[in-house]
Amino acid sequence: MTADNLIQINQEQCIKCGLCVKVCRGTLGMGEHGPEVVDNFCIACGHCVAVCPNGALDHKLAPLEKQALLENTPMPDANTAARFLRSRRSVRSFQKKRVPRETIRELLDIAHFAPTACNSQGVSYHVVDDSVTLKEIAAMIADWAEEDLNHGALGKSPWSKNTSNTIRCYHENGEDTILRDAPCLIIATADKDRFALGRDNTHFALTYAQLYAPVLGLGTCWSGLLEYCAAVEHEPLLRLLNLPENRSVTGAIIVGYPVYSFKRLVDRDPLRISWQ
Repeated sequence: MTADNLIQINQEQCIKCGLCVKVCRGTLGMGEHGPEVVDNFCIACGHCVAVCPNGALDHKLAPLEKQALLENTPMPDANTAARFLRSRRSVRSFQKKRVPRETIRELLDIAHFAPTACNSQGVSYHVVDDSVTLKEIAAMIADWAEEDLNHGALGKSPWSKNTSNTIRCYHENGEDTILRDAPCLIIATADKDRFALGRDNTHFALTYAQLYAPVLGLGTCWSGLLEYCAAVEHEPLLRLLNLPENRSVTGAIIVGYPVYSFKRLVDRDPLRISWQ
């Protein structure tokens, strides 16, 4: 599909302000009668449609009818925004309460609006909320991690001591230190041929999910061991997940209703920054 077919301009509504051209990556230019398609660099970002004050542009991949007006949309002040972002915590203790699928769908609907490289998108989600399957996944990852600590990359990682203790607690104390008895596991996947790009896009998306989760009363935590296990293509795990052959696991988070609430904002190491 060419850019000429993608973008339509209503010349009667166009006031020729040029805003659409200014936010475009090079597909639009100003002609004698207003904006026009001059090349095909379009990534379907929808900027041209979103910026137009008169709704004079439409785009087949970013339709005007699906764009929501931003009039009177409240913007948090700097202090509120900073406190909200700083208050994100990794949650590892969950209530024994199922998360409705419609709530997970709402969470992921926000996640999929996260930025992606050149608007490539491409992230999809595999959600596990069956308790039996979650226990099978945790047991499988624990067995793999124990073996890998002795003979693989985990044993050489900076977190090997922590991982070793995680696995010891799982086997000796019966604690689910892998998936933390979370009622829901969200696994992100991307096309195998675009794994590196898909992994970056995934981490943006799952970060959006983590930031939005408290609004829904949810807590989340990254499931790093699952991601590592999938990255080495551990066959028992991949067989259990039964993902399409052309998809790779690019990230995962556990989700549920937190048991505890935090009362303070935890500090970080001093900010390191250089200027040039």
